[in-house]
Amino acid sequence: MSALNYQDIHDTTAAVTQQRLLPGALRISKLGRREFMQMTGLVGGGLMLAFAVPAAANRREGGESAALAPNGFLRIDESGILIYAKNPEIGQGVKTSLPMIVAEELDAAWEDVRVEQAPIDAAVYGPQFAGGSMSIPMNWDRLRHAGATARAMLLGAAAARLGVPAAELRTRDSHVLHGGTKLAYTELAAEAAAMPVPDAGSLTLKKRGEYRLLGRRITGVDNDALVRGEPLFGIDQMLPGMKYATYQKCDAIGGKVKSANLEAVKAMPGVHDAFVLEGNANAMELAPGVAIVADSTWAAIRAKRALEVEWDEAEAATDSWSDAAARAEALQGEAGTSVVDTGDVDGAFENAAKRLDASYTYNFVTHAQLEPMNCTAQFKDGAIEMWSPTQTPGFAIRNVANVLGIAPDKVTVHQARCGGGFGRRLYNDFMCEAAAIAQRVDGAPVKLQWTREDDMCCDLFRAGGFHHVSGAVDGEGKVSAWRDHFVTFTNDGQRPVSGLSARVFPGGLLDNLRFEQTQLDWKTRCAAWRAPGSNVFAFVVQSFLHELAQEAGRDHLDVLLEVLGEPRWLRDGDPQALHTGRAAGVVQLAAEKAGWGREMPDGRALGLAFYFSHAGHIAEVADVSVDAQRKVKVHKVTVAADVGPIVNLSGAENQIQGSVIDGLSTMMGLAVTFEQGRAQQTNFDRYPMLRMPATPQVDAHFIESDHPPTGLGEPALPPLAPAVCNAIAAASGERVRTMPISAEGYSLA
Repeated sequence: MSALNYQDIHDTTAAVTQQRLLPGALRISKLGRREFMQMTGLVGGGLMLAFAVPAAANRREGGESAALAPNGFLRIDESGILIYAKNPEIGQGVKTSLPMIVAEELDAAWEDVRVEQAPIDAAVYGPQFAGGSMSIPMNWDRLRHAGATARAMLLGAAAARLGVPAAELRTRDSHVLHGGTKLAYTELAAEAAAMPVPDAGSLTLKKRGEYRLLGRRITGVDNDALVRGEPLFGIDQMLPGMKYATYQKCDAIGGKVKSANLEAVKAMPGVHDAFVLEGNANAMELAPGVAIVADSTWAAIRAKRALEVEWDEAEAATDSWSDAAARAEALQGEAGTSVVDTGDVDGAFENAAKRLDASYTYNFVTHAQLEPMNCTAQFKDGAIEMWSPTQTPGFAIRNVANVLGIAPDKVTVHQARCGGGFGRRLYNDFMCEAAAIAQRVDGAPVKLQWTREDDMCCDLFRAGGFHHVSGAVDGEGKVSAWRDHFVTFTNDGQRPVSGLSARVFPGGLLDNLRFEQTQLDWKTRCAAWRAPGSNVFAFVVQSFLHELAQEAGRDHLDVLLEVLGEPRWLRDGDPQALHTGRAAGVVQLAAEKAGWGREMPDGRALGLAFYFSHAGHIAEVADVSVDAQRKVKVHKVTVAADVGPIVNLSGAENQIQGSVIDGLSTMMGLAVTFEQGRAQQTNFDRYPMLRMPATPQVDAHFIESDHPPTGLGEPALPPLAPAVCNAIAAASGERVRTMPISAEGYSLA
């Protein structure tokens, strides 16, 4: 089986979207009466429901109620209301926001709701992963149906008890109301469980104006536990008799173990064993290395520091950033492989009143999530049980089964809260390592703990890149043509390592577009990083558009709105596509809220940028000052977002604030360079994350609409870098074309 890549997630999304567009589509499997009763909660007199259970599923088999195999999003019994959060929590807030959607349609008082992380079970919950800002859009309809179905059954039970039509009843705050009678959901649960499950088409879902919970600021369900330091994360996992492990791989991917001082390491205090794992020829799962098992994390790490490995690097990476940069520079002015060529690009340049050429560069970066990779695993009797902070538990089951050579149903994964992810935990190599070590130990639980150096040396990096761009401005000052020669990297000589080609300027916004691409060989692993593609393409596109506006002597806001043009979908019938009217709306709102066009002191200016990412329309205006020594101060960032209806206002604001801070940190000084296939930055002393005093004020504004909701964990990051760099250009007259901007001598004031 091939390792997970981002296309796997998009394929999964497409399948689930298809399921969502067919109300009532639900996987039906045969269960015995006992299993059905256990799953639905009937044994305990409770009510456990799925979304949109089709009437066709209510068939009879041998006089018994047929198995509905419902997705267990909701359980109500005399003890209270329990809602399961199906997807991994990585700091994006879905453990709160997903249950809120259920609670809204249920008409439950939030204070009555208890939230638990759902078990990993694709048959019950469908795909369970955190990535691509997909948790809300993929689950919006199914969770609304889950709540509405439960509410309808509660109304049916109350109507039967009171002897009145259900139409005379209403619900509010976890109660069914009729005149002066008030029945709690908890006291109706057993009777409701006996009600027929309504068809999805019979349910009436709330309109946005009827929401009483959604759109409010709701604190995270784990916040109290987080403040108290309770064990929530994978790194906190403790089991009786647990051993502790580290794993040393070659810093240059592809290196294999030739020899190691295993006996000396095994003789160290607290060390139980040290052994070589050969790997499984798939670096996304299990790379060759040396495992150390000890009594404590410290004993394992201390032994790892004493480990001496001779590596066979005959097939290891020899990647060099300095060499790649030189090769990319030599390609300036050269043609690449044509990817997109629309309109009359050559004619537009020939007839241009002005032409501008520029080269943009951005470095590789690492994920740098706060919690280093870790996983606890116990292999026993041919099966394995794992506790892990993964973004893709379903894929992890397949990965681990493949490495161990066992059936997927022999792999059990318990989802832990993730201490950050940003795409790194989409890939489960750390779980495969823990599984292979646990299989070797056989019996005792083992916690594998990576160090920060492991995280940064063995990451799947966001790829660097180079863009040689040209733009034409006609006699009326309009942008008339655009050319981009994208120099990127490839592992296989066919696809770019990022999985993304040079379609960096949204097609359809300009008539004359040409995109070309040249791929440089690269062996180091690269993969998804927060807002893949958009996180760097926005810097190039929105910065160069500002350059063209300056070249034309026009206001950037006017040029941006002109390029967007008349309101329209760029792909007809696709609600997840860019809509130019929605784009213009956030651009105008951000400009208005930031006071665009006002007088600014010398050395201080506003910079504007827009980008469409992960179905979110986001515009940002940065208020920035810069002095003669290139000291930069970002005073304030004004963000306008159109992501459909807001589920949790607190969570939405937090995601925008976090995206701005993450974007600013990355833009200012974060870069990973490579020589001889090795990352040169292996800890935070050479990878300077943004410090708290440099955090700007962030104002978030939302245009709520009835468009389907989209995620917000990623789309607010891409516009930050171009907004700040455009402000620097306006304030100082100097254009920044390298990210991080510290490479051009800029630093924080």
